[in-house]
Amino acid sequence: MQDDYKGLYEADAAGWIMAKCEQWRDHYESNYAEKFDEYYRLWRGIWAGEDSLRQSERSRIISPALQQAVESSVAEVEEATFGRGRFFDIRDDIQDQNKNDIVLLRNQLEEDFARTKVRKGVSEALINSAVFGTGVAELVVEEMKEMSPATRPVMEGAMTAVGVETRDRFVVKVRPIVPQNFLIDPVATSIEEALGVAIDEFVPMHQVEQGIASGIYRDVLLESTYPDVDLEPDQDLTIYSDDKVRLTKYYGLIPRYLFDAEINEELAEDEEVADLVEQEEPSTSEYVEVVAVIANGGQLLKLEANPYMMQDRPVIAFPWDVVPGRFWGRGVCEKGYNSQKALDTELRARIDALALTIHPMMAVDASRLPRGAKLEIRPGKTILTNGNPQEILQPFNFGQVGQVTFAQAAQLQTMVQQATGAVDSAGMQGVVNGEATAAGISMGLGAIIKRHKRTLINFQESFLLPMIEKSAWRYMQFAPELYPVQDFKFIPSSSLGIIAREYEVTQLVQLLQTMDKASPLYPQLLEAIIDHMNISNREELINTLQKASQPNPEAQQAQQAQQQAQMAQMQAQIQAFQGQAQESMARAEKYRAEIPLEQYEAETARIKALSTNIQPGDADDKEFEKRAKIAELYLKEQALNKQASQGVTNADTNRNATNPRPSQPEVRLPEQANRPVAGTSPGQAIGTTGQ
Repeated sequence: MQDDYKGLYEADAAGWIMAKCEQWRDHYESNYAEKFDEYYRLWRGIWAGEDSLRQSERSRIISPALQQAVESSVAEVEEATFGRGRFFDIRDDIQDQNKNDIVLLRNQLEEDFARTKVRKGVSEALINSAVFGTGVAELVVEEMKEMSPATRPVMEGAMTAVGVETRDRFVVKVRPIVPQNFLIDPVATSIEEALGVAIDEFVPMHQVEQGIASGIYRDVLLESTYPDVDLEPDQDLTIYSDDKVRLTKYYGLIPRYLFDAEINEELAEDEEVADLVEQEEPSTSEYVEVVAVIANGGQLLKLEANPYMMQDRPVIAFPWDVVPGRFWGRGVCEKGYNSQKALDTELRARIDALALTIHPMMAVDASRLPRGAKLEIRPGKTILTNGNPQEILQPFNFGQVGQVTFAQAAQLQTMVQQATGAVDSAGMQGVVNGEATAAGISMGLGAIIKRHKRTLINFQESFLLPMIEKSAWRYMQFAPELYPVQDFKFIPSSSLGIIAREYEVTQLVQLLQTMDKASPLYPQLLEAIIDHMNISNREELINTLQKASQPNPEAQQAQQAQQQAQMAQMQAQIQAFQGQAQESMARAEKYRAEIPLEQYEAETARIKALSTNIQPGDADDKEFEKRAKIAELYLKEQALNKQASQGVTNADTNRNATNPRPSQPEVRLPEQANRPVAGTSPGQAIGTTGQ
């Protein structure tokens, strides 16, 4: 297999890499270069003869419809990503209870991103993606000198010296790459699965010389390279060919035998390096992941195994819209290409027709003009003729321009915005649904927001999160004193774009109008409306609204004291009512208990009185015994009556009704002897004594 490689490519690593890059460039130029150049011209508004659809076109106007679509779409994604300030968050392991390391890492990463202007690089990559279909960026690790003002005591603290402190540190920069400077394996659909990727561009010569002086690159003799239009970012400018070097950076796989041969040759040339380099264990893999830098297409400046700890390639890319099975995506310019070309043709034809109808023309009999006369038409011009001017001169025109071209141009502009999904607030009513109805605008904006959200999610997953993760890995590797080496998960903190935000604010305002101010949801909706607004003092307004919704501590304490007093008063009233009820119940119990006692005392007193009526020594003692027996029978009857009144059941009552007891003779006391008994006549009397 090694012999096959040697037969096809150069014997050294630089030749093998450049042979691959040339093949990839041929594929790019034959399939994409011409279309990408035209997309670039349409976006910039640059006219070219090959862009005309009619040979008779004289006008060179280019409609700004596609420019507006590109800028509006990019602005929507940028606003959704960077509109809230913080565009990412970090999530730690669930088992990790200490969250302070996350806060420190996030703050340090945000500070370094701001220092290296990461947002500017990401925005440029978004522009490239919208124009060409795919945005590509390279993560570059550079060592920079960080300077900061400082003071230092001198002369044993008697004086203070003011100066600048300088320290060296590593930073990660995001460098966008235009498509003509990026090469990739044609059969790959992503950077990770490709054999390799290359960044082929012109750089100033002094940058390479500084790299050689600092030991980053090998010491080779550099010369200015030949000009190449295909590598220029703007191919419409005049080429500058002095003091620049063609630099090719390759990130990918190369055959192991080429890598080993190059490393052995370098070690043989430098014995000191050979003593320091440890011999690696032989590997069974036929390819090695390397980082190579080649100058002017043949001078190898650097070749080493992938030095990054995660063994990842420092290149990220994302398509604006995915094309299945292809690396290069579909951008805004490609979506609106046909509508833009038709619109430009319509406008140019109208301008050409205006030139024929507006500018004055004259039909002239040339045989009757004076010899050598030069016919010009301008105000105040005197035209000499040989004969009657009415017979020799006649005004001539081609009629009027049709009014239908106005409607056609408007419809073509609408088609551009329909194809790209880009619409702004100025043309929202006429473009979305043709009418200013709220329902139509809502339906149209719903579809537009979904298209923007689709692109936003693709951008976050394919570009933003890999960029943050790889940058964090570089900082962990080269600046471990500032970045703890841990496994963190990054989350994009994106929000809604401008159009989606305006749409939701409208809905929230309509919902707020139907709600009472005393409702608990009213301040929450008001806070949501302010949060969606892009105003400078948004955070202050939200804080003020939150403070206003919180109760005053003094008023809250007074209200709590009032509530406690009311509760105490209610409890006192309840206790008073309960005391009165208990007192009434006790009095009733007392009355119920006193009734039998009073009856008993009354009967006892009556018996005592009966017993005291008979004095000792009476002639007949039998009378006393008789009365005592009568009293005893009366007491038994009273006890039976009392028992029946307190708890005699109906069953006992029925039983007594069916089995009546034998009637007992009624005993009447002496003082009751004269009273009539029920069921007797007044003249009858019972219970006579002495019988």
